Amino acid sequence: QVQLVESGGGLVQPGGSLKLSCAASGSIFSINVMGWYRQAPGKQRELVAGITSGGITNYADSVKGRFTISRDNAKNTVYLQMNSLKPEDTAVYYCNVDRVQTSMHSWAFEVWGRGTLVTVSS
Repeated sequence: QVQLVESGGGLVQPGGSLKLSCAASGSIFSINVMGWYRQAPGKQRELVAGITSGGITNYADSVKGRFTISRDNAKNTVYLQMNSLKPEDTAVYYCNVDRVQTSMHSWAFEVWGRGTLVTVSS
């Protein structure tokens, strides 16, 4: 079984920075895409950023130029560096992996972490 554990959320003032981390644990041979989603109160969960095992990234338009996603494949960890934070970035941030190989012939799909709260407020 694969588990994702996020950390790094908290309260920050507008214009500030935070760095989120998400570590995958369990039986892991390889992970395909790792990503960050967020869900603000009363809104649907949305993709923030994703990164492939080869380092190809994509971002939501709302965070381009402010957020940077990266990963350490050796540690099965993905990071989200968030700069120039705005109040509208306030949300629960969830880590996701789309496909993880757990043994020679088995995979797990759409694994989610429990989320970490980011609050941007003065």
